Amino acid sequence: MEKTSVPTLADSICDLRARKIKRTFFTHINTIIDWLPIERIIKEHYKKGNSATGSPSYSGLLLFKMSLLQTWYGLSDYEVEDRVNDSISFGYFCGLTIDSVAPDHSTLSRFRTIMTKA
Repeated sequence: MEKTSVPTLADSICDLRARKIKRTFFTHINTIIDWLPIERIIKEHYKKGNSATGSPSYSGLLLFKMSLLQTWYGLSDYEVEDRVNDSISFGYFCGLTIDSVAPDHSTLSRFRTIMTKA
């Protein structure tokens, strides 16, 4: 018979501490960096589609912030998509609301290819 581990109080305190550290870090980053000039540069090279049908395109800044998370945490395209959808602090950093869905891995890959060529 396999035992399942039950989280202890110490586990939950450590988890809360880690979440607070991430939230504080992301808040500081969003405070000290002026994203507007970065967004302007991205918009020069990343022309998101404006189709009358289908869902709206994701902003280049959102995709750039996801790329930063990839670099900082050593995540693949699949992993960063999953983490932004799963983690409140990652989603908040990227500018998503709790009910928003992160861009999928292929959108992120296309963005990176376009920006690398530019």
